[in-house]
Amino acid sequence: MKYILALDQGTTNSRAIIFNQAGSIVSKAQNKLAQIYPKPGEVEQDPEEIWHTQLKAAKEAVSKAHLSASDIVSIGISNQRETTILWDKHSGNALYNAIVWQCRRTTDICNNLRRDGWENTVKSKTGLVIDPYFSGTKIKWILDNVHNARAKTEKGEVMFGTVDTWLIWKLTGGKIHITDYTNASRTMLFNIMKQSWDEDLLDLLDIPEHILPEARPSSEIYGTTVPNIFGRAIPIAGDAGDQQAALFGQTCFSPGMIKNTYGTGSFMLMNTGEKRVNSKSGLLTTIAVGIDNTIEYALEGSVFISGAAIQWLKDNLELLDDLTTSEIYATRVDNSYGVYMVPAFSGLGAPYWDPKARGLIIGITRGTNKNHIIRATLEAIAYQVNDVLKCMEDDSELKVQEIRVDGGAAQNNFLMQFQSDILDIPLVRPLITETTALGAAYLAGLALDYWQNREEIKRNWQMESCFKPTMTNEEREKLISGWKRAVARSKDWAT
Repeated sequence: MKYILALDQGTTNSRAIIFNQAGSIVSKAQNKLAQIYPKPGEVEQDPEEIWHTQLKAAKEAVSKAHLSASDIVSIGISNQRETTILWDKHSGNALYNAIVWQCRRTTDICNNLRRDGWENTVKSKTGLVIDPYFSGTKIKWILDNVHNARAKTEKGEVMFGTVDTWLIWKLTGGKIHITDYTNASRTMLFNIMKQSWDEDLLDLLDIPEHILPEARPSSEIYGTTVPNIFGRAIPIAGDAGDQQAALFGQTCFSPGMIKNTYGTGSFMLMNTGEKRVNSKSGLLTTIAVGIDNTIEYALEGSVFISGAAIQWLKDNLELLDDLTTSEIYATRVDNSYGVYMVPAFSGLGAPYWDPKARGLIIGITRGTNKNHIIRATLEAIAYQVNDVLKCMEDDSELKVQEIRVDGGAAQNNFLMQFQSDILDIPLVRPLITETTALGAAYLAGLALDYWQNREEIKRNWQMESCFKPTMTNEEREKLISGWKRAVARSKDWAT
């Protein structure tokens, strides 16, 4: 028996999962990753902690399965996208903390770009809107604000990477500086039609091309790990941003298929095949996968805060002892008692794109208790996803028949049923919900013929549960109307 090792480096955890040929989990390990909040709206992580927590998880997963490096066919990587790291190519030391995708510190840079009329150019080239979410303005901020960063860059001593690039560089002992097309497409610097870094956008943000990694397909042998990490060199053969990896792991291979991942944020992607669909509704056009000498595209709606709102209830408000108990508290009351929670902790993503929005809880009365607050927080996740789906149906001109769901919060049955009710669409939860890691594993395995083709992979997918809508149209419309009123009050709050 041979296996695939998937490294799933997420926003709050670094995970490693070993899969067999049936796509089943053999073992897994994870380590929590600390978040750093220098100022309101700013989010950072320690790049060395990202590396060490991921490496530790990988070794633990191999050990738990009682395997050795000779049992691992290849490694696939999925990662939190847009998070930005610059490091010294000689010492390997980061110039600054990793600036996380949620960070809003580059709002003023983005406002200036919009004011100067760059919105249409950026969208036509990259498929993205101008927003602090993406890597490009984060790179510019580090180069402009970190002592000696520009000077070192001009000497050719600096490298940039999203988290996948950082991990591959570390795993290969500093020999390989690459990213894949899906991660490159999230930088706001990559022309998604030409599959190349865009000179106009690099000039606009004053970013030299030599610091950027080589962009490659999502499934091919990039290089091997240095032998001393696992005891033997292992090929690294799969790389994709976490949401695109989940789309692949859910086997959404046909145009029109949709998955929604409930992680730190919620991310809905629709496969549009080899056709690029431009959004008129505030969604993003992104590369879904680069494989078999073809590029496939997706429409994406990005909700910044989803599962992170439940984490906030636990860590900041101390309303929960454990994340899994949110379902218990939410079902202790029949409804949220008129309470709405808008988790705009780092602004609002699709379809609003308001970096100045901030979180609120509204509708509180003397009868409100913690059960209502917890329920309203779970309901907020569903409302945000509904906002995205309506835009996706308008852009694609398709009526969605079902959505495949995954991610940690997808295990919450209350949330899944409420989500189905609000969307008025069935939700299908697979037997294996670790679809981000599974997608990375599939990409790595295809590159070495561990799996022959996508048809073989499709046979691995199995349904675990299906949630069907039961809510009346009148109740649905009333609840959504209240949500929209709450969102309107959260917008443009920060100055």
